[in-house]
This record gives sequence, C-alpha cells and structure tokens, in this order.
Amino acid sequence: MKTKMVLPKGRMLDKVIELLDECGISVAGNGRNYRPNCSDANLELKLLKSQNIPQLVSLGQHHCGFAGSDWVEEQAADVINVLDLELDPVSIVAAIPEDSNWEQMKKRKLIAVSEYERLCCQFLDREGVEYTFVRSFGATEVFPPEDADLVVDNTATGTTLVENRLKVVATLMKSSTQFIANRAAMEDPRQRDRIENIALIFRSILDGRSRVLLEMNCAESCLSELVQLLPAMKAPSVAKLFGDQGFAVKAAVPRREVKDLVPLLRSAGATDILELDIRKVIA
Repeated sequence: MKTKMVLPKGRMLDKVIELLDECGISVAGNGRNYRPNCSDANLELKLLKSQNIPQLVSLGQHHCGFAGSDWVEEQAADVINVLDLELDPVSIVAAIPEDSNWEQMKKRKLIAVSEYERLCCQFLDREGVEYTFVRSFGATEVFPPEDADLVVDNTATGTTLVENRLKVVATLMKSSTQFIANRAAMEDPRQRDRIENIALIFRSILDGRSRVLLEMNCAESCLSELVQLLPAMKAPSVAKLFGDQGFAVKAAVPRREVKDLVPLLRSAGATDILELDIRKVIA
C-alpha cells in the first residue's frame, strides 16, 4: 500500500518541494494539477490548502503531510508531530489599533476578527473579555478600527501590522511548518518505517543546513588550542600532513558561529582555512 502524503498549497509549497527534492523525491506538476507525479513509487501525493491538512490527516484520509503548527493547534488535530521543519516561522498575535489602550478596551464588549476562531476565543476568554467573534477569510489586518476592535493574525516580521497602524498586545504562539502523521498510520510498521525514514533524511538535511565544514592546517604548537576552539559535533578530526609539516584539522561547526570563529582560529595559528557546505548530517 502506498503512503498517502498531502502537500500544502501556497507559500509553504516551494520549500516543502525543495526539501523533498534534497531527499531524492522529485515532485512534478504544472501548477494546476493537484495530484502531482512523484519519483518515489511508494508515495501518493495530493495538494490541499494547509488549513485543511491537519484535520484530514487526523481522520486518516492521508498518512502524513505538512502543516503549520498554528493550524494543528487551531483545529486541535489529533496527529503525531513527527518533525518540526522550522520552515516559514511566524507568530500568532493579538493586535489592536496603535492609538488604543488594551487595558481600557478590556472593560467593554469587543468585536474580534480572525481566521483562528479557537485561538482567538481562548485568548479573550483567558483575558476575561466580553466579545463577538467574526471570522475573516484573509486580509485580517484591514478590519480595525472601523470593523473590529482586535484581530488575531499571523505575522512573520510585523511589517504588515505596522503599515496598517496596529500594535501587538499579546503573542499567542509561535508556528512553523510541521511534518505530521496519522496516529493509526504510525502503528502500521510499514507506514511508520516509510514516514520515519523520510523524517530522518529531513532532519539530516536541516542539520546540514545549520552547519558548515571548516578545514584548516596548523603547526603542532597550535593544535591543542585550535581543537579547544572548535565546537565540533563530537571532536575535530586531526591528521598529520605529509612530510611532518603540521596537522590538518576539520570539524562540522554551527553556521551561525563561523563569522566569529574564523578570526579566532586565525589568531590561534590556523592557516589555509576552508569553509564547505554540508548536504546532510546523519548523527
């Protein structure tokens, strides 16, 4: 039996397809075909709006898929979060007009607008606010001040909120793309193995993106200090250079630390430093 995998339409799709491609799973479609072809004969793919994916995976219509954790939480979907892919990170926030006072607003009945009914209502209930909820279908930030007192929306940078003269009064949750699976599918050995094997390669790719391989040469007198400086996964690899001309040292280090690390390595005596991309890290 094939593994039914559902992919998200919209902004999340390109990064998911890129990740699958790096796994060796090619996805081919013309943009209008919601059942794209796949190079893996064990997979059956379908495209759906990301908002529909958590519930359909929960119901067992698909074995696995990709969805934002915001929609998993909004739908209280009973799925297994196999892996946080950390793609398309956003914050789910409550926002009001920039010239409003939140503490004063809470004393009266509000009109609250959002695509996230459950998250919005839970927040306002916790705040003890009386409100009427109105569901939006996109462009939520345009409602205040004429048509809403408060909105709950997702934001990556906050720029759209600022441009619409809104300010954040609370962050309800952080969200990113998740690789999720149906619970019953994960109890089937064959489906579980396929899903976990895909997740393993996903994880190795994401770990590879977060690290680079640093290679360098050094004299014996510098070796100990260099090894201490390198934040390797276990320990740096060290090998003697031909003709006893020193040592070659290499380590997979966090990408974000390279800009500060390289000057320290140079000062400690490292020469011929190379920085190389890593495709996958399988620990």
